[in-house]
Amino acid sequence: MENKMENKMGKKNAIVLTDGLLMTSDAKTAHGLIRGTERFHIIGLVDSEANAGKDAGVLLDGKHRGIPVFATMELAIEKLEKVHYLIIGVATVGGRLPINMLALIYDAVKKGISVVNGLHEYLNDKADLVALAASTGAALIDVRKPKLRADLHFWDGAIFNVTAPIVAVIGMDCAMGKRTTARMLKKACTTEGMKAEMIYTGQTGWLQGGQYGFIFDSTLNDFVSGELEHAIVSCWKEIHPDILFLEGQSALRNPSGPCGVELLISGNAKHVVLIFAPKRKYFDNEAHWGAIPSVASEIELIEKLGSKVIAVAINTENCTDEEAYAYQKEYTASLGMPVLLPIQEGMAPIIPILKALTK
Repeated sequence: MENKMENKMGKKNAIVLTDGLLMTSDAKTAHGLIRGTERFHIIGLVDSEANAGKDAGVLLDGKHRGIPVFATMELAIEKLEKVHYLIIGVATVGGRLPINMLALIYDAVKKGISVVNGLHEYLNDKADLVALAASTGAALIDVRKPKLRADLHFWDGAIFNVTAPIVAVIGMDCAMGKRTTARMLKKACTTEGMKAEMIYTGQTGWLQGGQYGFIFDSTLNDFVSGELEHAIVSCWKEIHPDILFLEGQSALRNPSGPCGVELLISGNAKHVVLIFAPKRKYFDNEAHWGAIPSVASEIELIEKLGSKVIAVAINTENCTDEEAYAYQKEYTASLGMPVLLPIQEGMAPIIPILKALTK
């Protein structure tokens, strides 16, 4: 699937569609693409009148990235150079396509613009849209569509032949910044002269240009462990990295979809970077889902599973800078390990630990 899509697309101009959801957690796909992608050239984003005329990077995290926001897709197409792809930039609960976006997708296809969809609601299941795309030459690419059974892999223990350290990036809830942190770790290691690779486990990781990985939540449960192992082992055999980072999904104890044990057990990740948001009290901010456990108890759980937390990272949502640094100081003292502020400070504090793992 990956190579076929790669050849079909290359790195061409794309606009991202969020349709008013840019500043919500549903737009985490867009957030990832704004921060960087090696698969597309993001030239604009379609959101709302309120954000129109602003830079998407400045809106996201205060960093100018030269990605203008438009109120309508028509205006974006009119003002920008050739648009090859429209990327649906949201990841909604249940993977359903927001109803308001469908008309915009039809408009794009009418203009011959291909659409890349990372939701569970597949564009290729809509017969009239498929017919329209065929008439205009547009492609409909459903990234999250499950692989054929013949293309799936079963776990067989080959993971134990991988000698490079494997670090899982695990969060204590959904939308914690696991993928962003994993990408930042890979980049920081590369800058320091280490050969690092990230194994993606979600559609946004693929959209950002990931070469090794699979899409966890569109994989039959029996084959999740095998697909994870296959991605890691393929990466190890083909490029021989010094260190591997695994993108986590959901959280070990989020009741809506617990995830992470596979990375530690089947993926043999003996090292963990754990991400938490000190101001988030409940899973998915839903009180009836239950309170998020303490960081100390999560570290204890991970250690009981046979892995070691080598650093924690703070998601600073709803924190002022002063609060973020205060939390960093507090948890550094109580946990006795590096406490990262990835957006504010980058990955420098953990680099000596990662270098030591590769010796």
